[in-house]
Amino acid sequence: MTEPSHAVFLSYASQDAEAAHRICEALRTAGIEVWLDKSELRGGDAWDAAIRKQIKTCALFIPVISRNTHVRSEGYFRLEWKLAIDRSHLMATTRTFLLPVVIDDVREDDDAVPERFRDVQWTRLPEGRTPTAFAGRVVRLLSPDEQLTPPAVTATDGAAAAAANPASSIALQPKLLWTIVIVAILVVGYLASERFVLSRRTPATALVPTTEAPPRGTIAVSEHSIAVLPFVDMSEKRDQEYFSDGLAEELLDLLAKTPGLHVIARTSSFYFKGKQATIPEIGRTLGVANILEGSVRKSGNRLRITTQLVRTDNSEHLWSDTYDRDQEDVFKIQDDIARAVVDKLRLTLLGGDASRAVTAAVNPQVHNLYLQGRYLTTSDTTDDLSKASDYFQKALQIDPGYAPAWAGLAHIALRQVANGYVPVADGIAQAVKTAHKSVELDPNFAGGYVVLGSARMMSSFDWSGAREAFDHALLLEPSNSEAQFSLAHLTMVVGSTDDSLRRFQALLERDPLNLLQRRYVARVLYYAGRLDEAEAAIRQVLEVNAGLPAAHYELGRILLARGQVPQAVSEFENEKGSWRPLGLPLGYHAQGRTADANAAMQRMLDNSAGSEFQVAEAYASFGNVDQAFAWLDRAVEFRDPGIQWLRGDPLLRSLARDARYAALLRRLNLPS
Repeated sequence: MTEPSHAVFLSYASQDAEAAHRICEALRTAGIEVWLDKSELRGGDAWDAAIRKQIKTCALFIPVISRNTHVRSEGYFRLEWKLAIDRSHLMATTRTFLLPVVIDDVREDDDAVPERFRDVQWTRLPEGRTPTAFAGRVVRLLSPDEQLTPPAVTATDGAAAAAANPASSIALQPKLLWTIVIVAILVVGYLASERFVLSRRTPATALVPTTEAPPRGTIAVSEHSIAVLPFVDMSEKRDQEYFSDGLAEELLDLLAKTPGLHVIARTSSFYFKGKQATIPEIGRTLGVANILEGSVRKSGNRLRITTQLVRTDNSEHLWSDTYDRDQEDVFKIQDDIARAVVDKLRLTLLGGDASRAVTAAVNPQVHNLYLQGRYLTTSDTTDDLSKASDYFQKALQIDPGYAPAWAGLAHIALRQVANGYVPVADGIAQAVKTAHKSVELDPNFAGGYVVLGSARMMSSFDWSGAREAFDHALLLEPSNSEAQFSLAHLTMVVGSTDDSLRRFQALLERDPLNLLQRRYVARVLYYAGRLDEAEAAIRQVLEVNAGLPAAHYELGRILLARGQVPQAVSEFENEKGSWRPLGLPLGYHAQGRTADANAAMQRMLDNSAGSEFQVAEAYASFGNVDQAFAWLDRAVEFRDPGIQWLRGDPLLRSLARDARYAALLRRLNLPS
């Protein structure tokens, strides 16, 4: 028996040779073996035997579909197509073998294309321009069980990706791809059991990635870019982590307010907490020229804060200082550090002030309680959110006029709603009440406005009011990532997917390791029908954190749309927590497992509070239109946050022509 290979067979009409060779070159650059016939005089027994052998043993068959294949009723490529289709009938349904590619505007229902090809999701590569994400997908299909390192991204790859998709795809940005490449290496290689200290962050003792960095010309790194790493807690009891994190985060916020300074957001900077990595590695991953790092040692009421500013390309120390102060002086210390950094970077020439004016002194105990609460909110678990709320409440018992603590309570209420920890109506009411209190106490604090905008989206479908709140928050604090994220989400709800993706792209430039935002990107791409890119984006998330809530669920929906039902079911079953039961009815029904699908549906119905929208999606996939609309009505009535994703939902396409669907859009003040 002939052994199967790991090669790809590329089949095309002779008129499409240029585009086919472009695809071939991109795949070979990724280390993939490609077979294609370059002969202009095809035919004969020798050719026939060679072609049959290659199609019989290749791992993937890629037919190149175009207007040229449409108009040609005869051609050797049609024999190749038939041989591949005949072989595919012998394969298990779980095996991916046919991977159709279309290089122009041919429709997927083209009668000149074999039905077997029309049963599979097509990939569109205009004129054969092949983005890196497609090559990455082929690599995964060839070696689905292996951990493969993606190929180096070149400037040509980036240009091809942009040309292949004018609406800039976030999943294919070279800078972001390099982020994932390096992060994947770091995740595997870090010695996570040992906490770093400043003296250890040197190339001599840190782990060196096995993949070289991209050429400097590939990623433009601004000299005015900086990341603030979490400060190291050097206190004797190591019990000041919340304080050292809070100090670094507030320095980050101060620097982000400096005009002309590009500051990486907290999520990405804090990714390196507790990991051994060199300054150059971190600089390449985050795309910054400068790093601010430091340590905190607290003894009684005395603080010793050591800071240093380091160049990422050569680890040169640009500036360092040590501050010995009482805890009451912490705000002054923050201002001093921020001003020194900005002065060293010579950004004062841009007319930016290094820091906000220090307002009326805050009670150090109040500030300390606030930092402890904010530290706990990042985990998003029900216990930690409850503990964080307790800290904010204690801060307010001492100083009822402290606006950030009120905004912290409002944020917690929204997170509890989003995660299903509290009833929707109760959580939104609490969020609105405490956000209003924050705004009333400090009209210049952005956090309260962000929560009010989100609450308007959830409680009253007041999209214009939400936009007004987000815009005002950004007017007060242009770098506020929560406001930017909310605005990108709002744009998806009422605007276009392309505009939403552009906003998310800007967010990821500043916060490339924010997996929640990247998960949202995958969903927007899924809604746009750009399934290759959606799959690439969500797999990037899973490579970094396989346990991120809803990531397997999102991938399952994407695979379901591609017709890869067994793989989709596997992803739904791999999901943990509250998202797991939402995908199982979809997967089991698509797989024809009626009893399992009905049982999974019943489990969803038994716990439907806060997920009425997903129940409607499941009924729509079952073909029960009346029940789907009934549950959509319930989602509106009970303010299920999922209803915001109604417009354009791929799972609800069967409802789109029903008059009730248009009426529902009007009821929600959504454009048709």
